[in-house]
Amino acid sequence: MDTKALRRQKIRYGIRKKISGTAAKPRLAVFRSNSDIYVQLIDDNDGKTLAAASSRDKDIAAQKGNKVEKSKLVGAAIARKASELGLKDVIFDRGGNLYHGRVKAVADGAREGGLNF
Repeated sequence: MDTKALRRQKIRYGIRKKISGTAAKPRLAVFRSNSDIYVQLIDDNDGKTLAAASSRDKDIAAQKGNKVEKSKLVGAAIARKASELGLKDVIFDRGGNLYHGRVKAVADGAREGGLNF
């Protein structure tokens, strides 16, 4: 494993030590690949994924725009799914990525969709 990936892995472990999602306040976990972005609402007590969204979903993939714009749509989509489940509060888990660019766009989209974190 290269040093950049190793550093990110250490940051992820540090974040996961401090935060944990519950059924009432799930963890909004972000995974960013080179081409796409994926988000999940996770209840860590039961180890279950409550909802998920990604830039590969049909409605988002069909949109024109760059990766940052699509990331904002992913944030809005997860907020919509959370409100259907009756969830308003979440704990944001940036997954070791910097809070910048696509990760920030997901957070902004989710906030505009009505999520609090």
